[in-house]
Amino acid sequence: MDFDAIILAGGRSSRLGGSPKSALIFDGATLLERSLAAAAGARHMVVVGPEAAALPAGVLTCREDPPFAGPAAAIAAGLDALRGAGRADLVLVLACDMPRAGDAVRALRAALPGGADGVMASSAEGRLQPLAGFYGTAVLERAVRAAAARNALVHGSVFALLASLDLQAVAVPAGSTDDVDTWDDAAALGVAVREP
Repeated sequence: MDFDAIILAGGRSSRLGGSPKSALIFDGATLLERSLAAAAGARHMVVVGPEAAALPAGVLTCREDPPFAGPAAAIAAGLDALRGAGRADLVLVLACDMPRAGDAVRALRAALPGGADGVMASSAEGRLQPLAGFYGTAVLERAVRAAAARNALVHGSVFALLASLDLQAVAVPAGSTDDVDTWDDAAALGVAVREP
């Protein structure tokens, strides 16, 4: 199955005092490294966010416009960065703040093709996580164009962006979409700041 991957790593981390989530450590690797590993097998990967150090060769980078414009704008920027790369029919959208995202991605891949337009992670409690999903590239691009025409990308809702897509919710392993928004979240998930 051919797919590309957009890794979202551009948030302000305001509830973490500005510490970049992508640089936090879980099980010996940064959250960005874990996200890239979760997306292994992608034809092309793009990290949307501030310049990251020591990315693997071939990983693209870009920034949402304006910076900190939110995940809908970041998805649009990621799609634009992939435009010249001979894109795949599917794109994995993955936030970099879920330390166990690899388990979710494996479950999502196993469920493909799923809905007509893709699959989105769902927790055991039924909580949908749109930043862990495989989406049809062409339909996602159409949704981005429509949102841009409504001026709804900057600080826009990802659920609203995806509302026109026919998606299947896929139950993923417990904890695999738990994310780090606060230091309490980090402590509960075993995520820490790298020691100097």
